[in-house]
Amino acid sequence: MSRIGKRPVTIPSGVTAAIADGKLTVKGPKGSLTLNMRDEISYTLEGDTVLVKPANDSKQARAFWGMQRTLVENLVTGVTQGYTKVLEITGVGYRANAQGKNLKLQLGYSHDVDFAVPEDIEVKTPDNTTVEISGIDKQKVGQVAAEIRRWRKPEPYKGKGIKYRGEYIFRKEGKKK
Repeated sequence: MSRIGKRPVTIPSGVTAAIADGKLTVKGPKGSLTLNMRDEISYTLEGDTVLVKPANDSKQARAFWGMQRTLVENLVTGVTQGYTKVLEITGVGYRANAQGKNLKLQLGYSHDVDFAVPEDIEVKTPDNTTVEISGIDKQKVGQVAAEIRRWRKPEPYKGKGIKYRGEYIFRKEGKKK
């Protein structure tokens, strides 16, 4: 039995959920998100909760059970609060600047990196070494953050690069004389 899957997902006031055509649609104050429902899992709306249960006793149904419940919870959290990832840039001359739907990164290359931000993602730069990525879709926010970080991953000797806020960079000792 899945401990996560057994818990019902509560829907707060101001949020509506509907099941139609094999999709679960959740609408809230920040927007609307949909989830393609798996055949191995049964989804039921009961009052202000969504119950996720395996449709049969197959191994695959039990494997998807907890994950599908978490995906439903991510939809509800996304349309109510949204998600935010914060990247920190470390290094001499490394900077970021949000310009509309583009993010201009100066990362020590011979050229500036222009990163095109997707439609439903918002990128802010409170200062030139911090990038805040926010949106309602948890997967998309994480993917955009990973793509920005990929331009210059933190290196282990000086720690220069782009890292997530709170990420620990394992440091190595330099060459001995």
